[in-house]
Amino acid sequence: MNRLNFNKIAKQVISTEIQALKKLQKSFGKSFTEAVDLIAKSQGKLILAGIGKSGLISTKGSATLSSLGTPSFFLHVGDAAHGDLGVIGKKDILLILSYSGQTEELKNIIQYANRFSIPLIGVASKTDSLLLKASDIKIILPEVKEAGIGSLAPTSSSTMFCAFLDSLAVALSYKKKFSTYDFKNIHPGGSLFKKLTTVEDLMYKDNDLPLISENTKFSVALNIMSKKKLGSLVMLNKKKFLSGFLSDGDVRRKHKKSMSNLKVKDIMTKNPLVVQKDILAAKAIKIMQKKRITALIVGKIITKNKIKVIGLIHIHQILRAGI
Repeated sequence: MNRLNFNKIAKQVISTEIQALKKLQKSFGKSFTEAVDLIAKSQGKLILAGIGKSGLISTKGSATLSSLGTPSFFLHVGDAAHGDLGVIGKKDILLILSYSGQTEELKNIIQYANRFSIPLIGVASKTDSLLLKASDIKIILPEVKEAGIGSLAPTSSSTMFCAFLDSLAVALSYKKKFSTYDFKNIHPGGSLFKKLTTVEDLMYKDNDLPLISENTKFSVALNIMSKKKLGSLVMLNKKKFLSGFLSDGDVRRKHKKSMSNLKVKDIMTKNPLVVQKDILAAKAIKIMQKKRITALIVGKIITKNKIKVIGLIHIHQILRAGI
């Protein structure tokens, strides 16, 4: 008996699903754009509904939509028939996925949407199906060959639905001008949040800033440095713009008894490095490592000689954030 070549079978499955995706790629048209426009201007939520494999895929699609800035949740068609229709508000939009569009369980939720004038986007492959006939926006997906013995189980069609919902989520993110920083704000627990953290998210600011006048005596400055406990001081000139920087390392290297009556402007580092608040913390730590320093001034640059200090970022803050 010949042994089955499972690698060959796997490649055939992928090949069949790739053909389905190629058909999907050619199917996008006016109705897809109408759906994007309708969802983008909605003041309510986007509710995805389905049953069986379509329901499982809709659950994943809803999560992707929400993560890219389109509030969404999944409603199981079976649960909808037993009281959950009440979660659908008048400002919401209903998107139903069904490959055939003829599933009997869809009738109740379709009738509810039509009765209460809830916008319905239908996604199916049968143009004369119950779902598409009742939909305000009809999105027709191509009929595709399922992979495997007898083309029985939803495989290619499931992949196609996943790709369709990903396309919708990404298109909506562009329509809404959803940025990487918007993404960061709704993913505070993820690794991407750390990658997108800016110095503004972590920096010392306002009353925590170790700001002093450049005319402050060195002996007084030491007391302020100890009080602030940041191991550094930022000097300002008479016009309250950045003048210089003094670290505890500078103090150790330069401190002598004869310096007590000097002003900090006589010993401070002039023209210190300054970064703007929107640079990534990961980039800030690279700058510190390259320059062999432990802190950076965060400033608003008005002109080359006029820099307003708005923060101070220390390497320890970035490391504590896990970046």
